[in-house]
Amino acid sequence: MINPVTHIDGEIGELDAHLDHYPFSKGISHWFSKHNGYSSQEARHIVSVVDTHEKLSLKKAIFARDIAVRRRHQKGLYYQLPMRPLVMFMGLYIGKRGFLDGRAGFVYAILRAIYEYMIVLKAEELRQQG
Repeated sequence: MINPVTHIDGEIGELDAHLDHYPFSKGISHWFSKHNGYSSQEARHIVSVVDTHEKLSLKKAIFARDIAVRRRHQKGLYYQLPMRPLVMFMGLYIGKRGFLDGRAGFVYAILRAIYEYMIVLKAEELRQQG
């Protein structure tokens, strides 16, 4: 799984500053290579866990006390959204105001939409293979 739920045994601290993350520091080819692998893992997760899991509930996605249950329902419902790549693009470019970042914001929103589409296509392929 790409973003598993982590259970910490001990104290949890907080950062006093923002954590800088540079996803393109090694170039666009490296980003695509990493996300090709991530999308394969995510597609396998969707087909093996989300597709066969309990009935998903919007109520649990919002109000479940257990964060793992809440997150599982949120992700499961998200995976069922029609036109998920477009939703991702609009969420980043309009919702998160990526348009204010100019070309960089547009390119990033497009790349994230492509990543979502890779997941959609790979999950469909896995389902067809049975």
